[in-house]
Amino acid sequence: MSSLIEAAVTKGNINKLLIANRGEIAVRIIRAARDLGIVTVQVHSEADTDSRAVQMADEAVNIGPPQAAKSYLDVSAILKAAAETGADAVHPGYGFLAENADFADAVAAAGLVFVGPSGDTIRLMGDKAAARSEAKKAGVPTVPGSDGVIDDMDVAADLAAQIGFPVMIKAAAGGGGRGIRIARDTAEFRSLAPQASSEASAAFGDGGIYIEKVIERARHIEVQVLGDGKNVVHFFDRECSLQRRRQKVWEEAPSAALSDEVRDELCRSAVALAKAVNYRGAGTIEYLYDDKSGDFYFIEMNTRIQVEHPVSEMICGTDLVAQMIAIAGGAALQSTQDQIRRSGHAIEVRLNAEDPANNFMPFPGVVGELLTPDGPGVRFDHMLYPGYAIPPFYDSLLGKLIVWADDREAALRRLKRALGELRIEGLPTTAPLFEALLESDDLRCNEVHTRWLESWLEENPELIAQQGGKAL
Repeated sequence: MSSLIEAAVTKGNINKLLIANRGEIAVRIIRAARDLGIVTVQVHSEADTDSRAVQMADEAVNIGPPQAAKSYLDVSAILKAAAETGADAVHPGYGFLAENADFADAVAAAGLVFVGPSGDTIRLMGDKAAARSEAKKAGVPTVPGSDGVIDDMDVAADLAAQIGFPVMIKAAAGGGGRGIRIARDTAEFRSLAPQASSEASAAFGDGGIYIEKVIERARHIEVQVLGDGKNVVHFFDRECSLQRRRQKVWEEAPSAALSDEVRDELCRSAVALAKAVNYRGAGTIEYLYDDKSGDFYFIEMNTRIQVEHPVSEMICGTDLVAQMIAIAGGAALQSTQDQIRRSGHAIEVRLNAEDPANNFMPFPGVVGELLTPDGPGVRFDHMLYPGYAIPPFYDSLLGKLIVWADDREAALRRLKRALGELRIEGLPTTAPLFEALLESDDLRCNEVHTRWLESWLEENPELIAQQGGKAL
């Protein structure tokens, strides 16, 4: 199996890094920074005083109450902590302020290094309509739809009819599945478009919408890119089609659905777009892939490291978090494209504190006995320890179980073995979902698409039951 850490990565000019996040990604960043010889500062809310990240970091600063708005989203508190501890850089992780252009600007204005792209780049590529325009300029295929944000619902309805139903109504700002509706005729469009706009306005402060043609049975494919502001390389593709309520639960690298020719074209297009915006840091270009036609279409760019980055690391033998820190510190890309090779197949499953047998209800609690899988080709990125009380104030992600093997079939077997070794007492987790999915013929044969999992869950409610961490 390929190594996960490239010894050649240099840290650049960063000496003390503040992590403006929590949970397993904070643990992940601390480890990468420590490998580079960088001192770490962990900010935390009152609810996270006993967190693993706080215990691991060199220094920790309490920045406020449990509510994220008063702690992890409080820019002034984060910058104050950076000043008091002498940090010279800030890593936003993912979620919270990771794709907040104003935060990136504020970090830079305070004389600190923001580990990620500039505020201008985040602003440009975070606006889905603007990003779509940039993709067209770079020659990247886009889904048929509006050229920009539409404010007039009559104009939008006429355009939807011209594009052809079904169409997807999407918020121009934000993400996480919010502000999205699918309309199958004009009447439904006129009913759903205002709902999408209202939801987007409430969630993101921006009610702008745009529309796209719905591709039936589409796959969600993304390309991991890394840029230093001048040059860009890719770390191949990931398949993220297994989603529930537009949230990914299972990711693989590379996608078993792509031919070498399509993969090469897809990755080249991602690099072209990232180079066109002088991208700096780790980022992801996301696409819809049409199984029937073999065509792919750009949908958006995520200007941050993503939850599923480990599968790309596993097949390429690199540490993406360490590399983005190094780049932020002024280092150039560590590798040319021809030096980046992929090997084998990796799978990641997201372990959440949710009860899959009870409509995935969030279930914070206290971790009892904890047994984690290991052995060849197994990695478990998490924030857990026995006795840790999971705070009820944040998302339910506990960690990610990642496996690597020579091919997909072997990776599926290894995942089954690793899930069998995993034991998290004290609270239900989504592990039984993945044990049940491993018995699906469709999944084993890779006959999936972005709406497959929700249909499977509706058709097989009896397959998931929590009993000692096993699926019945």
